[in-house]
Amino acid sequence: MGIGKQAKRILITVAGAVLLVVGVLLLVLPGPGLLLVLAGLLLLASEFPALERYVDPVRDRAMKAAEESVSSPLRIAGSVLAGLALLAAGIVWGTVKSLPFAGWSTGSSLILSSAILFALLIWSYRRVKTRHEAASRS
Repeated sequence: MGIGKQAKRILITVAGAVLLVVGVLLLVLPGPGLLLVLAGLLLLASEFPALERYVDPVRDRAMKAAEESVSSPLRIAGSVLAGLALLAAGIVWGTVKSLPFAGWSTGSSLILSSAILFALLIWSYRRVKTRHEAASRS
């Protein structure tokens, strides 16, 4: 095995492990936990085929959760409000120095979480809309 292939394998393993750990943390914290767990598993399964058996069950649960997040206008509104709250909290934590863990490291992570939430919300909405349109054509 060449050095380049070894470096690639290490990089993929580290990235997959980081995504997996962050995803597990986000299962209890605000954020797209299942989708990050899925992304981490997909990366790790590309290097460790024994992990492939976990990909489909996690994919099914992640897609179901994504679809449920846009299943009603009330849920969409709740998600948008949560994203706006994360964005506002990020700005506050970045600018108000008297808060615990104040600074742009905390603030930027909250702002990034809101951006990810909005991106996933748009993706989920388009996915569900496309499925409904395809079902109505049939």
